[in-house]
Amino acid sequence: MTREFSIRSVRAIGILVLALVCLPALPRGAAAQDAAAFINNLGQQGLQVLGPSVPQQQRAARFRQLLDSDFDMAEIGRFVLGPAARTMSPASQQEFQPLFRDYLVQAYTTRLGQYAGAPFRVTGTRPNGGETVVTSQVVRSGGGPIGIDWHVADRGGRMLVTDVVVDGVSMKTTHRNEFASIIQRNGGQPEALLPALRQQLAQLR
Repeated sequence: MTREFSIRSVRAIGILVLALVCLPALPRGAAAQDAAAFINNLGQQGLQVLGPSVPQQQRAARFRQLLDSDFDMAEIGRFVLGPAARTMSPASQQEFQPLFRDYLVQAYTTRLGQYAGAPFRVTGTRPNGGETVVTSQVVRSGGGPIGIDWHVADRGGRMLVTDVVVDGVSMKTTHRNEFASIIQRNGGQPEALLPALRQQLAQLR
């Protein structure tokens, strides 16, 4: 890991992957049924194709599909760039999005195996502005339960994940703070994110 990317963020990534792999069915009649059904379907796909017995290359390809189809990557990308989105050139923004996605793919899929089989349970749902939060817990081996909140938004009839909060830590806020720190250390140049992400990808492969 380079110092630009915190250990806490990596831990959150691994727990999110565990949730994707182990997510069980939700009971009928749960609040925010559409969001709950969406998260349930996402988890069922994870059970089928993201398990540790699947070759890593195949896991990475499938997880990339899940990010593209089930996560609001455009909104997440804009959020993590923060104010830098206003000064970064259109060409650099276009390059940033796939780099950011590939970083998430590599970081998530390399940690699937070590979390396989840990108990996971959904604990409820709640409204959050225009979104629905699906709450859950995962129990680590030798450790206490960790809360995972899935933020889900309806984008014109299409449910998408907009954030995942692991043990009180928002993943997209964590990345936003990390990226802001990289930009600040590089003279306020947002394009500095591009080589930082490329370096991180090279280390994860």
